[in-house]
Amino acid sequence: MSFVSVSALLAAAEREPLWQAVLDDDCRDRGVERSESLERMEALWRAMVRSAKEYDAARRSASGLSGGQGAKMAAAQSIGGPFLRDVIATALMVGEQNACMGRIVAAPTAGASGVMPAVLLPLRERDGLADETMVQCLYVAAGFGQIIAARASISGAEGGCQAEIGAASAMAAAALVHARGGTPQAMAAACAMALQNVMGLVCDPVAGLVEEPCVKRNVMGAVNALACADMALAGVASAIGCDEVIDAAAAVGRLMPASLRETGEGGLAATATARRIAESLGGERPGPAEG
Repeated sequence: MSFVSVSALLAAAEREPLWQAVLDDDCRDRGVERSESLERMEALWRAMVRSAKEYDAARRSASGLSGGQGAKMAAAQSIGGPFLRDVIATALMVGEQNACMGRIVAAPTAGASGVMPAVLLPLRERDGLADETMVQCLYVAAGFGQIIAARASISGAEGGCQAEIGAASAMAAAALVHARGGTPQAMAAACAMALQNVMGLVCDPVAGLVEEPCVKRNVMGAVNALACADMALAGVASAIGCDEVIDAAAAVGRLMPASLRETGEGGLAATATARRIAESLGGERPGPAEG
């Protein structure tokens, strides 16, 4: 896809709806008809729906670290009410689906796969939104996501968890703004605020597995996306433009030590408890706990 800046994406959105600009760009890039692009995105949406619908609370990951937590949240009394409860529960469920080798949509990665469905599925149910609208949301998310990938990174090993959960949260925030009828400028503002809120987030998977704290960080990414979409829709803007925020995230990722970029050698992965978990699973013992 050709968009490498949010400013270019916004310029294209002056001529047609932003989601359609991304669709048209996909068609040009892959040399396909509009119907084929739509069919592919519709299939991704159906798979995203199934990733939550097919959740089995009885399943456990091979490590035993994941499973059943989404069901606990779904049955809980949430401080934030039913909608926020469903958002949190969906993020946990899809994150656990990934850990338990279920089918998910990597949007933008498997480790961050719970963020997008966590905000889009409960919103669709609450507001009765059409699947067509949700597919448009995925195009919006893809447009901003590809720019983050091009200018920064969506790899935890390269840029820390800000590159995975951060990118997913930024994509989801922009998609939410579209779902609520916001402008392209508001989508960019939501994306910028969501990414800057988690800038510097480290990637420190316990025992090298995409489970702890990864699954729960999907929840954080989803709730962050909701808050930033609400701010953008209310007219709150980021003082720093979206492209500059993405570039800053790229710079932060490059400065981050290797121990905090998915190696399992720093952060939570280096705690005494995490080292014991790694040893119990037959993994190598990471370096000494920091601090």
